[in-house]
Amino acid sequence: MLALALFGLGAWTASAFLPALIWATILAVALWPLYLKFAGRFSSGPSSLAAFIFTAIVALVLFTPLSLAIYQIAQQGDVLVRWLKQASESGVEVPDWVARLPLVAETLQTWWRANLSDPKAAAAWLQTVNADNASELFKTFGSQLLHRLFLLLFALLTLYFLLRNGRAVTSRFLETCDRLIGDPGEGLVEKMVEATRGTVNGTILVAVGEGLLIGVGFLVAGVPTPVMFTIITIAFAMLPFGAWLAFTAAALVLVSGEGSGFAAAGVFLWGAIVMLAGDHFVWPTLVGGSARLPFLLAFVGIFGGIAAFGLFGLFLGPVIMAALLTVWREWIFRPVPQ
Repeated sequence: MLALALFGLGAWTASAFLPALIWATILAVALWPLYLKFAGRFSSGPSSLAAFIFTAIVALVLFTPLSLAIYQIAQQGDVLVRWLKQASESGVEVPDWVARLPLVAETLQTWWRANLSDPKAAAAWLQTVNADNASELFKTFGSQLLHRLFLLLFALLTLYFLLRNGRAVTSRFLETCDRLIGDPGEGLVEKMVEATRGTVNGTILVAVGEGLLIGVGFLVAGVPTPVMFTIITIAFAMLPFGAWLAFTAAALVLVSGEGSGFAAAGVFLWGAIVMLAGDHFVWPTLVGGSARLPFLLAFVGIFGGIAAFGLFGLFLGPVIMAALLTVWREWIFRPVPQ
Protein backbone atom coordinates (compact mmCIF):
# COMPACT_ATOMS: atom_id res chain seq x y z
CA MET A 1 0.00 0.00 0.00
CA LEU A 2 2.84 2.35 0.89
CA ALA A 3 4.60 1.48 -2.38
CA LEU A 4 1.47 2.32 -4.39
CA ALA A 5 1.08 5.63 -2.54
CA LEU A 6 4.71 6.54 -3.20
CA PHE A 7 4.38 5.54 -6.85
CA GLY A 8 1.28 7.70 -7.24
CA LEU A 9 2.98 10.63 -5.51
CA GLY A 10 6.01 10.27 -7.76
CA ALA A 11 3.84 10.16 -10.89
CA TRP A 12 1.96 13.27 -9.74
CA THR A 13 5.25 15.09 -9.08
CA ALA A 14 6.59 14.21 -12.53
CA SER A 15 3.27 14.78 -14.32
CA ALA A 16 4.58 17.84 -16.19
CA PHE A 17 7.39 15.71 -17.64
CA LEU A 18 5.39 12.52 -18.32
CA PRO A 19 4.95 13.25 -22.07
CA ALA A 20 8.71 13.66 -22.49
CA LEU A 21 9.39 10.53 -20.41
CA ILE A 22 6.91 8.49 -22.45
CA TRP A 23 8.37 9.67 -25.78
CA ALA A 24 11.91 8.93 -24.57
CA THR A 25 10.87 5.43 -23.48
CA ILE A 26 9.17 4.76 -26.83
CA LEU A 27 12.28 5.92 -28.71
CA ALA A 28 14.61 3.90 -26.46
CA VAL A 29 12.60 0.70 -26.92
CA ALA A 30 12.31 1.18 -30.69
CA LEU A 31 15.93 2.21 -31.26
CA TRP A 32 17.60 -0.21 -28.83
CA PRO A 33 18.57 -2.87 -31.46
CA LEU A 34 19.95 -0.16 -33.75
CA TYR A 35 21.83 1.41 -30.84
CA LEU A 36 23.43 -1.94 -29.93
CA LYS A 37 24.73 -2.31 -33.51
CA PHE A 38 25.99 1.28 -33.48
CA ALA A 39 27.69 0.86 -30.10
CA GLY A 40 29.24 -2.45 -31.19
CA ARG A 41 30.85 -0.82 -34.22
CA PHE A 42 31.73 2.43 -32.48
CA SER A 43 33.20 0.82 -29.38
CA SER A 44 33.18 -2.49 -27.56
CA GLY A 45 29.54 -2.01 -26.58
CA PRO A 46 27.11 0.41 -24.91
CA SER A 47 28.94 3.27 -23.21
CA SER A 48 28.38 6.86 -22.19
CA LEU A 49 30.13 8.20 -25.30
CA ALA A 50 28.24 5.88 -27.66
CA ALA A 51 24.92 6.84 -26.03
CA PHE A 52 25.77 10.54 -26.32
CA ILE A 53 26.72 10.36 -30.02
CA PHE A 54 23.68 8.21 -30.86
CA THR A 55 21.38 10.65 -29.03
CA ALA A 56 22.98 13.54 -30.93
CA ILE A 57 22.23 11.75 -34.22
CA VAL A 58 18.60 11.27 -33.15
CA ALA A 59 18.39 14.97 -32.26
CA LEU A 60 19.78 15.91 -35.68
CA VAL A 61 17.21 13.72 -37.43
CA LEU A 62 14.39 15.30 -35.39
CA PHE A 63 15.51 18.93 -35.65
CA THR A 64 16.37 19.01 -39.38
CA PRO A 65 12.79 18.80 -40.75
CA LEU A 66 11.52 21.05 -37.95
CA SER A 67 14.12 23.67 -38.85
CA LEU A 68 13.18 23.47 -42.53
CA ALA A 69 9.49 23.88 -41.69
CA ILE A 70 10.16 26.86 -39.40
CA TYR A 71 12.37 28.46 -42.07
CA GLN A 72 9.64 28.06 -44.68
CA ILE A 73 7.01 29.52 -42.31
CA ALA A 74 9.30 32.46 -41.50
CA GLN A 75 9.79 33.18 -45.20
CA GLN A 76 6.06 33.15 -45.82
CA GLY A 77 5.59 35.36 -42.73
CA ASP A 78 7.78 38.07 -44.27
CA VAL A 79 5.75 37.87 -47.47
CA LEU A 80 2.52 38.18 -45.45
CA VAL A 81 3.75 41.28 -43.59
CA ARG A 82 4.73 43.02 -46.84
CA TRP A 83 1.42 42.02 -48.40
CA LEU A 84 -0.60 43.44 -45.49
CA LYS A 85 1.34 46.72 -45.64
CA GLN A 86 0.75 47.03 -49.38
CA ALA A 87 -2.95 46.20 -48.98
CA SER A 88 -3.51 48.92 -46.37
CA GLU A 89 -1.59 51.59 -48.34
CA SER A 90 -2.43 51.05 -52.01
CA GLY A 91 -4.59 47.96 -52.27
CA VAL A 92 -3.66 44.68 -53.92
CA GLU A 93 -4.62 43.77 -57.45
CA VAL A 94 -6.03 40.31 -58.09
CA PRO A 95 -3.00 38.01 -58.58
CA ASP A 96 -2.71 36.05 -61.80
CA TRP A 97 -2.80 32.74 -59.96
CA VAL A 98 -6.37 33.36 -58.75
CA ALA A 99 -7.63 33.02 -62.33
CA ARG A 100 -5.91 29.62 -62.55
CA LEU A 101 -7.81 28.17 -59.61
CA PRO A 102 -10.34 25.53 -60.64
CA LEU A 103 -14.03 26.01 -59.69
CA VAL A 104 -13.61 29.01 -57.33
CA ALA A 105 -11.67 31.45 -59.56
CA GLU A 106 -14.59 33.75 -60.48
CA THR A 107 -16.01 33.89 -56.94
CA LEU A 108 -12.61 34.65 -55.42
CA GLN A 109 -11.87 37.33 -58.03
CA THR A 110 -15.16 39.10 -57.23
CA TRP A 111 -14.49 39.01 -53.49
CA TRP A 112 -10.89 40.19 -53.97
CA ARG A 113 -11.90 43.22 -56.06
CA ALA A 114 -14.56 44.19 -53.50
CA ASN A 115 -12.34 43.83 -50.42
CA LEU A 116 -8.65 44.08 -51.31
CA SER A 117 -8.14 45.91 -54.61
CA ASP A 118 -9.44 49.24 -53.26
CA PRO A 119 -7.16 50.68 -50.51
CA LYS A 120 -10.09 51.99 -48.43
CA ALA A 121 -11.94 48.68 -48.64
CA ALA A 122 -8.74 46.79 -47.81
CA ALA A 123 -8.07 49.01 -44.79
CA ALA A 124 -11.65 48.53 -43.59
CA TRP A 125 -11.41 44.77 -44.02
CA LEU A 126 -8.08 44.59 -42.19
CA GLN A 127 -9.56 46.58 -39.30
CA THR A 128 -12.08 43.77 -38.77
CA VAL A 129 -9.18 41.63 -37.59
CA ASN A 130 -8.88 42.01 -33.82
CA ALA A 131 -5.27 43.03 -33.20
CA ASP A 132 -5.44 42.17 -29.50
CA ASN A 133 -6.64 38.65 -30.23
CA ALA A 134 -3.96 38.21 -32.88
CA SER A 135 -1.27 39.44 -30.48
CA GLU A 136 -2.53 37.09 -27.77
CA LEU A 137 -2.54 34.23 -30.26
CA PHE A 138 1.09 34.85 -31.21
CA LYS A 139 2.12 35.09 -27.54
CA THR A 140 0.37 31.81 -26.76
CA PHE A 141 1.94 30.16 -29.80
CA GLY A 142 5.40 31.40 -28.79
CA SER A 143 5.09 30.18 -25.20
CA GLN A 144 3.76 26.80 -26.33
CA LEU A 145 6.60 26.48 -28.84
CA LEU A 146 9.20 27.15 -26.13
CA HIS A 147 7.45 24.68 -23.80
CA ARG A 148 7.42 21.95 -26.48
CA LEU A 149 11.07 22.64 -27.28
CA PHE A 150 11.99 22.26 -23.60
CA LEU A 151 10.09 18.96 -23.40
CA LEU A 152 11.86 17.74 -26.54
CA LEU A 153 15.26 18.56 -25.05
CA PHE A 154 14.27 16.80 -21.81
CA ALA A 155 13.11 13.76 -23.81
CA LEU A 156 16.50 13.63 -25.56
CA LEU A 157 18.27 13.87 -22.18
CA THR A 158 16.10 11.01 -20.87
CA LEU A 159 16.83 9.00 -24.02
CA TYR A 160 20.56 9.37 -23.38
CA PHE A 161 20.27 7.98 -19.84
CA LEU A 162 17.99 5.13 -20.98
CA LEU A 163 20.47 4.12 -23.69
CA ARG A 164 23.45 4.40 -21.35
CA ASN A 165 21.79 2.32 -18.62
CA GLY A 166 19.51 0.27 -20.87
CA ARG A 167 20.56 -3.19 -19.71
CA ALA A 168 20.29 -2.34 -16.02
CA VAL A 169 16.88 -0.68 -16.51
CA THR A 170 15.61 -3.66 -18.51
CA SER A 171 16.81 -6.15 -15.89
CA ARG A 172 15.14 -4.25 -13.03
CA PHE A 173 11.92 -3.84 -15.01
CA LEU A 174 11.72 -7.57 -15.83
CA GLU A 175 12.36 -8.44 -12.18
CA THR A 176 9.51 -6.14 -11.15
CA CYS A 177 7.15 -7.71 -13.70
CA ASP A 178 8.05 -11.22 -12.50
CA ARG A 179 7.26 -10.22 -8.92
CA LEU A 180 3.95 -8.56 -9.80
CA ILE A 181 2.65 -10.92 -12.50
CA GLY A 182 4.71 -14.09 -12.18
CA ASP A 183 6.28 -16.19 -14.93
CA PRO A 184 4.07 -14.84 -17.77
CA GLY A 185 5.30 -11.30 -17.03
CA GLU A 186 8.43 -11.56 -19.17
CA GLY A 187 6.48 -12.89 -22.15
CA LEU A 188 3.95 -10.09 -21.81
CA VAL A 189 6.73 -7.49 -21.75
CA GLU A 190 8.29 -9.04 -24.88
CA LYS A 191 4.99 -8.73 -26.75
CA MET A 192 4.62 -5.10 -25.69
CA VAL A 193 8.19 -4.36 -26.82
CA GLU A 194 7.50 -6.03 -30.17
CA ALA A 195 4.35 -3.94 -30.58
CA THR A 196 6.22 -0.72 -29.77
CA ARG A 197 9.03 -1.46 -32.21
CA GLY A 198 6.59 -2.61 -34.86
CA THR A 199 4.55 0.57 -34.54
CA VAL A 200 7.58 2.87 -34.68
CA ASN A 201 9.23 1.01 -37.56
CA GLY A 202 5.97 0.75 -39.49
CA THR A 203 5.23 4.44 -38.96
CA ILE A 204 8.68 5.47 -40.19
CA LEU A 205 8.62 3.16 -43.22
CA VAL A 206 5.14 4.28 -44.26
CA ALA A 207 6.02 7.95 -43.73
CA VAL A 208 9.14 7.64 -45.87
CA GLY A 209 7.24 5.78 -48.60
CA GLU A 210 4.36 8.26 -48.59
CA GLY A 211 6.71 11.24 -48.57
CA LEU A 212 8.77 9.93 -51.49
CA LEU A 213 5.69 9.14 -53.58
CA ILE A 214 4.18 12.56 -52.87
CA GLY A 215 7.62 14.07 -53.58
CA VAL A 216 7.49 12.56 -57.07
CA GLY A 217 4.23 14.48 -57.52
CA PHE A 218 5.97 17.67 -56.37
CA LEU A 219 8.71 17.15 -58.95
CA VAL A 220 6.34 16.37 -61.82
CA ALA A 221 4.02 19.30 -61.02
CA GLY A 222 6.91 21.77 -60.71
CA VAL A 223 6.57 22.67 -57.03
CA PRO A 224 9.39 25.06 -55.98
CA THR A 225 12.13 23.41 -53.86
CA PRO A 226 10.59 19.92 -54.19
CA VAL A 227 13.34 18.26 -52.13
CA MET A 228 12.65 20.49 -49.13
CA PHE A 229 8.90 19.92 -49.38
CA THR A 230 9.52 16.17 -49.66
CA ILE A 231 11.62 16.15 -46.47
CA ILE A 232 8.94 18.15 -44.65
CA THR A 233 6.23 15.79 -45.94
CA ILE A 234 8.15 12.72 -44.73
CA ALA A 235 8.59 14.23 -41.27
CA PHE A 236 4.99 15.43 -41.01
CA ALA A 237 3.65 12.09 -42.31
CA MET A 238 4.66 10.55 -38.97
CA LEU A 239 2.00 12.74 -37.31
CA PRO A 240 -1.76 12.31 -37.76
CA PHE A 241 -2.86 14.47 -40.72
CA GLY A 242 0.58 16.11 -40.81
CA ALA A 243 1.34 15.19 -44.41
CA TRP A 244 -2.00 16.67 -45.49
CA LEU A 245 -0.80 20.06 -44.25
CA ALA A 246 2.52 19.63 -46.06
CA PHE A 247 1.22 18.78 -49.52
CA THR A 248 -1.65 21.29 -49.20
CA ALA A 249 0.93 23.99 -48.48
CA ALA A 250 2.97 22.81 -51.47
CA ALA A 251 -0.11 23.05 -53.70
CA LEU A 252 -0.82 26.59 -52.47
CA VAL A 253 2.79 27.64 -53.08
CA LEU A 254 2.60 26.16 -56.57
CA VAL A 255 -0.63 27.94 -57.53
CA SER A 256 0.56 31.25 -56.06
CA GLY A 257 3.67 31.10 -58.25
CA GLU A 258 3.93 30.20 -61.90
CA GLY A 259 2.17 26.84 -61.68
CA SER A 260 -1.32 26.14 -63.00
CA GLY A 261 -4.36 25.54 -60.86
CA PHE A 262 -4.79 22.09 -62.38
CA ALA A 263 -1.21 21.16 -61.44
CA ALA A 264 -1.87 22.30 -57.86
CA ALA A 265 -5.12 20.33 -57.79
CA GLY A 266 -3.18 17.33 -59.11
CA VAL A 267 -0.65 17.66 -56.29
CA PHE A 268 -3.43 17.72 -53.70
CA LEU A 269 -5.33 14.81 -55.31
CA TRP A 270 -2.18 12.67 -55.65
CA GLY A 271 -1.22 13.38 -52.04
CA ALA A 272 -4.73 12.47 -50.85
CA ILE A 273 -4.67 9.16 -52.76
CA VAL A 274 -1.24 8.23 -51.38
CA MET A 275 -2.19 9.13 -47.81
CA LEU A 276 -5.55 7.33 -47.87
CA ALA A 277 -3.97 4.14 -49.24
CA GLY A 278 -0.94 4.32 -46.95
CA ASP A 279 -2.72 5.21 -43.70
CA HIS A 280 -5.72 2.90 -44.06
CA PHE A 281 -4.16 -0.21 -45.64
CA VAL A 282 -0.35 -0.27 -45.76
CA TRP A 283 0.27 1.18 -42.29
CA PRO A 284 -2.00 -1.19 -40.29
CA THR A 285 -0.65 -4.14 -42.31
CA LEU A 286 3.00 -3.29 -41.55
CA VAL A 287 2.33 -2.55 -37.88
CA GLY A 288 0.23 -5.68 -37.49
CA GLY A 289 2.88 -7.84 -39.14
CA SER A 290 5.73 -6.46 -37.02
CA ALA A 291 3.71 -6.62 -33.79
CA ARG A 292 2.12 -9.97 -34.75
CA LEU A 293 -1.34 -8.48 -34.61
CA PRO A 294 -4.21 -9.34 -36.95
CA PHE A 295 -5.07 -6.53 -39.38
CA LEU A 296 -8.33 -5.63 -37.62
CA LEU A 297 -6.70 -5.41 -34.18
CA ALA A 298 -3.84 -3.35 -35.60
CA PHE A 299 -6.32 -0.99 -37.30
CA VAL A 300 -8.39 -0.61 -34.11
CA GLY A 301 -5.25 -0.20 -31.99
CA ILE A 302 -3.82 2.59 -34.17
CA PHE A 303 -6.91 4.69 -34.85
CA GLY A 304 -8.71 3.84 -31.61
CA GLY A 305 -5.56 4.72 -29.69
CA ILE A 306 -5.31 8.09 -31.44
CA ALA A 307 -8.97 8.80 -30.66
CA ALA A 308 -8.57 7.81 -26.99
CA PHE A 309 -5.07 9.09 -26.11
CA GLY A 310 -4.17 11.57 -28.83
CA LEU A 311 -0.72 11.30 -30.38
CA PHE A 312 0.47 8.90 -27.67
CA GLY A 313 -2.31 6.55 -28.72
CA LEU A 314 -0.49 6.00 -32.01
CA PHE A 315 1.92 3.81 -30.03
CA LEU A 316 -0.10 2.95 -26.92
CA GLY A 317 -3.01 1.53 -28.94
CA PRO A 318 -1.05 -1.31 -30.63
CA VAL A 319 0.82 -2.01 -27.38
CA ILE A 320 -2.46 -2.39 -25.48
CA MET A 321 -3.88 -4.63 -28.22
CA ALA A 322 -0.72 -6.78 -28.21
CA ALA A 323 -0.90 -7.14 -24.42
CA LEU A 324 -4.60 -8.00 -24.62
CA LEU A 325 -3.95 -10.60 -27.32
CA THR A 326 -1.14 -12.12 -25.25
CA VAL A 327 -3.37 -12.40 -22.19
CA TRP A 328 -6.12 -13.90 -24.37
CA ARG A 329 -3.85 -16.52 -25.94
CA GLU A 330 -1.52 -17.47 -23.10
CA TRP A 331 -3.55 -16.91 -19.94
CA ILE A 332 -7.22 -17.48 -20.75
CA PHE A 333 -6.67 -20.30 -23.25
CA ARG A 334 -3.64 -21.85 -21.58
CA PRO A 335 -3.91 -25.67 -21.83
CA VAL A 336 -4.92 -27.32 -18.56
CA PRO A 337 -2.27 -29.85 -17.39
CA GLN A 338 -3.56 -33.42 -17.52
